[in-house]
Amino acid sequence: MSLIGILIETRDKEIKKSNFGIITAACSNESQDVCALIFDASAEYNKEILEQYGIKKIIEISSGQADLNTSPDLKAQALVDTMKQFDIMALIGLSSPVGKDLLTRTATGLNVPSALDCIGIDFTDRTVMKSHFSGKTIARLKLEGDYFICGIRPNSIEAKKMPCKAEIITYLPQVTDKPGIRVREIKKASSESIDLAEANIIITGGRPMGSAENFSVLSECASVLGAGVGASRAAVDSGSAPHSMQVGQTGKTVSPKLYIGCGISGSVQHFAGMKTSKMIVAINTDKDAPIFGKCDYGIIGDLFEVVPALTRALTQASKG
Repeated sequence: MSLIGILIETRDKEIKKSNFGIITAACSNESQDVCALIFDASAEYNKEILEQYGIKKIIEISSGQADLNTSPDLKAQALVDTMKQFDIMALIGLSSPVGKDLLTRTATGLNVPSALDCIGIDFTDRTVMKSHFSGKTIARLKLEGDYFICGIRPNSIEAKKMPCKAEIITYLPQVTDKPGIRVREIKKASSESIDLAEANIIITGGRPMGSAENFSVLSECASVLGAGVGASRAAVDSGSAPHSMQVGQTGKTVSPKLYIGCGISGSVQHFAGMKTSKMIVAINTDKDAPIFGKCDYGIIGDLFEVVPALTRALTQASKG
């Protein structure tokens, strides 16, 4: 029987939480077995948590021939070889920057199509669901080919625990170390920042933030909520926030459980990047702002008054 392979993305050997929703989606297909594909010699380290979500087979991919982490081309080669060796006909992973790059390279190596940033998947008829035209419509795409490869938008599928026992298989694929892209250095963000793609709660500031210093208002609230801090394109373009914080069609696509938009007008481009949030709260002085027609709860008021009041209330509630 062919397998569904899940490309597990890690950071410092820790599994990114948004992987678990993908595992749940794969395990819901009872006609095929599921295995986890993991690099960085982290299988044993993550075995227990993968077992909690239904993974019965973990394939740890490593190589004595080359450093796979310095070459995305070699890493894709390793995945292609592993898929063929273990009869893995479907490969899914996160539509993160790393996931998009590696899944696309793998699809190219297999000469098959791929779909990224999907919000739904059906393994039986080999179709995926994607948001199109800035979120105005949902398309169902059918992937033809010998292999089925797609990337899922982080947090778009709710994770469910399905405890089991897993076995670890170590595999050394055949790769050819030839000239190509080499990763020389990875510059990491502040250890205190929360990856927006992973965050369950996000608080975002728009043009009214006015300056980078004013984002401290959101950061203080975020620290109480355990949230990530984002920014609209207008805030980024004005120099109030770096592009790494940008949420929207030209920034990061997010799907948190709670999204708080502060001074966000609700443009089509911004909404496209966060419309799959489970709950949306809007804070804006303009009662006619488009976001009030798209949110679950709206507050008409000055964010510089509302957010500090929210921070104080949350702080007080946490004390008891």
